Amino acid sequence: MKYGVRHQESYSRGELLLRTFLGVFYIAIPHAFILIFLLIWSSLLNFVTFWTILITGQFPESMFNYQLNLQRWALRVNVRMQNLSDGYPAFGLASTDANIMIEIERPEKSNRGTVFLRAMFGFLYVMIPHVFCLVFLMIGASFVRFIAFWAVLITGKYPKGMHDYMVGLLRWQFRISAYMGYMTDVYPPFSLKGDEADFGNSSSSDLLDN
Repeated sequence: MKYGVRHQESYSRGELLLRTFLGVFYIAIPHAFILIFLLIWSSLLNFVTFWTILITGQFPESMFNYQLNLQRWALRVNVRMQNLSDGYPAFGLASTDANIMIEIERPEKSNRGTVFLRAMFGFLYVMIPHVFCLVFLMIGASFVRFIAFWAVLITGKYPKGMHDYMVGLLRWQFRISAYMGYMTDVYPPFSLKGDEADFGNSSSSDLLDN
C-alpha cells in the first residue's frame, strides 16, 4: 500500500488565504454535492462486496477500482482543504493528480473469515482502539494546522515535519477505511509512517518518479 501527498518546495500565499476563507464555497460544497451521491453508491457496493467475498472469496475488480478512485477523489479535496497542496482538485473518478498517491493492490483472494469478523465485530476490535488514538492525534493536528498556516503565510513553505504529521494522520485513516471496506486483509498498523516510496517520505527530486 502506498499513500502520500507531495510536499511542495513552496506554497502560494494567495491560494492559502483563498482556501482558508472561501474554500468551503468553491471547493468543499461543489465537490461534496457530487461525492455524497457517490458515497451512497459506495455503501451499497460495500454491502454487495461483503456477500460476493463470502460466496466467491474475491473482491470484484470493478467495485475495487470504484472504491479506490473514490478515495483518491476525496483525498484530492481533503488535502486542499487542509492546505497540504496547492491547485484546484479535479472532478471525476478517473481524474489524476500529481500531488497525491494512493495505491493498493487488489487481493486475488480475500479471507472470508476476517471479512465476516470485520462486518460483525469490526467496530469493537478495529474502530474503537484506532479512534481512541486518532482523537488525540486530531487534537494535535488542530495545532499543527494553525502553526502551518502562519508558516506558509510568512515564509511560503510548509514545515516538512508538520506536513508529514498531517499526511500520516490521513494515511492512518485510509488504512482503517481500506481494511473495513475489505480492500485489504492486513490489519491497519497504529502508525503515521508509510512506505518508503510514499510522497511523504520521498525527497523533492524523487516525487514525480514514484
